[in-house]
Amino acid sequence: MLAPTRLVTPSLMRQTIFTRVVTFSTKAVPKEKEQQQQYGGGGKQTANVAPTTYRFIYPEFLPDPKVEWRNPIREKLERLDMIDRRSQIEIPEFYVGSILAVTSSDPHAAGKVSRFVGICIQRERCGLRARFILRNIIDEQGVEVLYEMYDPTIQKIEVLRLEKRLDDHLLYLRDALPEFSTFDPNMEPEVMEDGAPVPVNDVQVRLRPRPWLERWERQNLKGVSNIDEYLTDKRRRTAKEHEKPWEKYDLMKQYRSTIPEEEQKEIYAEVYSQLHQMELQRKRNKRKRSFVKPTKLA
Repeated sequence: MLAPTRLVTPSLMRQTIFTRVVTFSTKAVPKEKEQQQQYGGGGKQTANVAPTTYRFIYPEFLPDPKVEWRNPIREKLERLDMIDRRSQIEIPEFYVGSILAVTSSDPHAAGKVSRFVGICIQRERCGLRARFILRNIIDEQGVEVLYEMYDPTIQKIEVLRLEKRLDDHLLYLRDALPEFSTFDPNMEPEVMEDGAPVPVNDVQVRLRPRPWLERWERQNLKGVSNIDEYLTDKRRRTAKEHEKPWEKYDLMKQYRSTIPEEEQKEIYAEVYSQLHQMELQRKRNKRKRSFVKPTKLA
């Protein structure tokens, strides 16, 4: 209902006036004060900044880049489970080409425990589904074991030799000579100094004559030396036809197959504090094990 204009008196208008309350300042904030609001009172950033090497040491923390498989809630819960599992057992740093020894529970083995030593020929998948394959020659027979990295049956993972290779995978060792996949089951671990760079083993293996399990001539491998010895002119032409040199310039393909750098920083900043504490605890335990109590006191 509308009131007539003659009934609206100045006193009534004063009673109905609402005061505007401004809860923020409209003045420009000085640059120094803005930095203090972002990084804290001391001007130093308080957020966790993970080292850039984490994306190579812990690649399984990055989700699958395929958009149809992304689920932020599931990924966050998986990272929590992975941190919890790493607090139970030590999962050391290793790469494709490193020699590992994995001890796992086996109800059919003597003592209910089995230990396998081999070279890591593949490391794939992400999250709780991360896995790796070890290969060794035992009794002149190639043996491969696939391990789920966060499998609760794994009791211990040891790195006997930490190194990298020239290729992202070493599946061609299945067609290589046996001496390139043979390792002593009683091999002792090689000690590296803290902070030393991971060495790259540039050895090139020799393949056996065809037939091969895959067409290795089409994969641009750097760790194989004698592929051309077993290729005919027809196979060389076919391999030339299947080359795709333009893919290294395909930005959209790189974008679809990788996680953006900003998102990588957010993920590793989320888990940095827990992983850093585990690294410090592992170093303290290592120093305790290396300490030998003297038998005689002064």
